[in-house]
Amino acid sequence: MPTLHVTNGDCAAEIIRRVVADPVVIAADVLHEGPAPPVDGDAWHAVRGAFLGDRQGEAISEQLAATDRAIVAAARGGRVVLWFEHDLFDQLLLVRHLDWFSRRDLGRTALSLICVGEFPGFEPFHGLGQLDANQLASLLGTRETVSSDQIALGVRVWRAFTAPDPLALDAVVNAENTEALPFLQGALRRFLEEYPSVATGLPRTERHLLEILAKGPLSPADLFLAEQRCEERVFMGDSTVWCRVRGLASGEHPLVSLNVEERGDPGLPVGTVSITDTGRAVVAGAADAVRLNGYDRWLGGVHLTAPLGGDVEWRYDPASLRLVRRGT
Repeated sequence: MPTLHVTNGDCAAEIIRRVVADPVVIAADVLHEGPAPPVDGDAWHAVRGAFLGDRQGEAISEQLAATDRAIVAAARGGRVVLWFEHDLFDQLLLVRHLDWFSRRDLGRTALSLICVGEFPGFEPFHGLGQLDANQLASLLGTRETVSSDQIALGVRVWRAFTAPDPLALDAVVNAENTEALPFLQGALRRFLEEYPSVATGLPRTERHLLEILAKGPLSPADLFLAEQRCEERVFMGDSTVWCRVRGLASGEHPLVSLNVEERGDPGLPVGTVSITDTGRAVVAGAADAVRLNGYDRWLGGVHLTAPLGGDVEWRYDPASLRLVRRGT
């Protein structure tokens, strides 16, 4: 019976290929960034490709579709092993795949899961890419058949994540039993923290960046590493964090200033990033980032927007750990 291994990125895939003779495919969409509407198939690939692709949207759409086709082919009477981690990036990939499988005829497909949040000798543990081949091979013994409860939970969470109203996802995090996928609640809590704060209008990531820069200017690389140290479960790569930095540097009232030079490769630019006086006021709670610069960001299926001087419909309240509705 053929086996296909599905994992979260190039690094983990390279190590898995040293351990197994079976094919390995990479599912690495940054689902916590950009639109994730309740569509499937070609419509899904087109939406995500357009967001991820810059001028190569069609090529990325085809890459996403090719991954799905490979999984469908392997699922017809074969085995599929999902290798994922405890962070937001991976947990969203996991629930998307569980929902995806729920809507297909699996026949005799054997669907199993390897999902870890720690490994002896690694503190902090960030993910599968930290492990060598022998360490990763030891995880094969932790593989468990995906249960009907896990499938059902994945379906509910994915539908809540892609819904245009965030209350269903808020309810999953705060009121639903998610023990079938033990890392899910913490990951989704971290996603809710990416909504603008009731106090400052800053998502948690942007708050981290401004609080770090309030201590002094840093290079893009050092700023990225410092932000990673603020996370309980690292889930953003350097390009995603840099997009957030560039967002802070834009708008009518920039919160950071950039003195950098792009290197012409996928790495971070060189130079320095500094906080502005406006950025200091926002992080101190004396000004509101949304009202200063407006807002336009997708969070799953929710398109959160606000004009200059206005407000978004939803914010996150860290005191109650809930989303709250605001006027627009």
